[in-house]
This record gives sequence, C-alpha cells and structure tokens, in this order.
Amino acid sequence: MVVQKIVVTEPSGLHLRPAGQLCELCLKYESKIQIKKGYQTANAKSVLGVLAARVQQGDEIEIICEGTDEAEAMEQIIRSFHNGFGSK
Repeated sequence: MVVQKIVVTEPSGLHLRPAGQLCELCLKYESKIQIKKGYQTANAKSVLGVLAARVQQGDEIEIICEGTDEAEAMEQIIRSFHNGFGSK
C-alpha cells in the first residue's frame, strides 16, 4: 500500500470534469484506489464517490493505492493533480 498527501490546487476542486478524468485514469489500474478527506473515504474509481467527497481547492487529501500496480498508479495520479487534469 502506498499513501500520499496532496493539496488540491484545482480552482474549482474536484468538480465533474476533473473527477471524471481522475476516475478514468484510476480505472486503468488493478489496484484499489481511494481518496481520503478527513474521516471520509471515497472510491477513486467512482465519479459519484469522488463528487460526494466534496473536495475543494486548498483541501488536503490522501491518495491511497493498494495492489500490484500501486506505485505506477500513484505516480500517474499525482502527476495528473500537478498538471491540473490537463487544464494547465
């Protein structure tokens, strides 16, 4: 299992477009991938789960990857966050 904290810089947080892009990316991996905000944990492979987490700009979240391809998944997810899901 790999865990990494990240502060969300996307101006509108994880609204529909970045949430959809995150889910699409996560579905490429076999690993179980979750987002944790405070005490709430969401399945990163579910758009509704990510939207329900209500992640806003400035929120610190944890990305949790567990499985055979966890390191590669984490690397790509963090890269996507840093690239603003293609908006930068």
